[in-house]
Amino acid sequence: MPLYQLKQNLVQQIKPSSFKNERELQRLFEENLEALLGVRFVASEFTTGDRQRGRIDTLGLDEDGTPVIIEYKKSSKENVINQGLFYLDWLVDHKGDFALAAQDALGKDVEIDWASPRLILVAESFSEYDKYAVNRIGANIQLWTYRKYGEGHLFLDSIFSNTSQTDLKKSKSSTLLSTDEDDEKEETITYTTDDHLQDKPNELKIMFDAFRERVFALNADGDILEKASKIYVSYKHGKNFCEVAFLANSMKIWLDIPFSEIDDPNKLCRDVSKVGHHGTGHTETKLSNLSEIDSVMYLVEQSYRQTL
Repeated sequence: MPLYQLKQNLVQQIKPSSFKNERELQRLFEENLEALLGVRFVASEFTTGDRQRGRIDTLGLDEDGTPVIIEYKKSSKENVINQGLFYLDWLVDHKGDFALAAQDALGKDVEIDWASPRLILVAESFSEYDKYAVNRIGANIQLWTYRKYGEGHLFLDSIFSNTSQTDLKKSKSSTLLSTDEDDEKEETITYTTDDHLQDKPNELKIMFDAFRERVFALNADGDILEKASKIYVSYKHGKNFCEVAFLANSMKIWLDIPFSEIDDPNKLCRDVSKVGHHGTGHTETKLSNLSEIDSVMYLVEQSYRQTL
C-alpha cells in the first residue's frame, strides 16, 4: 500500500523500508505493546525449559486479562504458525510459569483469564494458505501484517482473527490458582453475555441486541471480538475499543478513546480517567433508551476507528 506525505497540497511518496533484523522489529513492539496491540508486556525471550527447548518472543496480558503469545517474523517465508502453536500448547500446560512471570511484571494482584489464550503472529505478509490454515485450526490466533515506511512511519493491519460472531455464546472462564499444602488447585468461573442479562428486563435485552448488532456492523470482515468477563462485556478489534456493563434499565459504556479527542455534540460523555471505574476505557457514556442508539454509536465508532 503506497503511503504519501502531504505538504502544502503536494504529495510525496514515502518509500517502504525494512527493519535490520527480527530483533529490531521485536524490540519496537515490546516497547510499544499497549499502544500497538492493547497488550501489557510480561516477558521477552521467555524460555520453555530444557525438555521442550524453545524461546517465546513475547509474553503479554491483554486488557481483559487474557494471556498472549506474540511471535514475529521478518520474512513471510518462515513457518511462524507451527512454532506459535507449539508455544500456545506449552502455555496452556504451564499456567503456573506464566502466572509467576505476570506477577513479577505486573504485580501480585494481576488477574488472569485462561478461557482462550491468544496467539498473535506478526509478519510482513501472510499467504492465503496461512489464513486458511489458522481458520481450520480453530485456536484463538490473530494475524497482523506490518510495513515500515522510511524511518518514522509504521503501518500495522489486523488481517485475520478466527474468532467471529459465531463464537459469541461460547463460555468465558477465569482460572484462579491457589496453593494449599503444596498442591495446586484450580477453580474455574464461567461468564457469558447471558449471565450479564439474567433477570434484566426485556427492554434492556432488546436494547443490547440492537447495540451489539450495530457494533459488529462496524467491521464487515467479522474481526470484532466480544468477550464476557465478571464485570463487563468488552469489544475488541486488535485491542479494546469499548466495554459494556449492565445496570437495572440501562447500559454503562466505557470508550477506549481519550476524552479530549472525542467529538461529543450531545454532551453524552464524561471523563473518568481520574475516578474509579471498571472498563479499560477512560471515557464513559450511557445508553438508556433505543432512541439514543444513533448518538451513542457515533461515539463508539470513533473509539473503534482508533484501532484501524
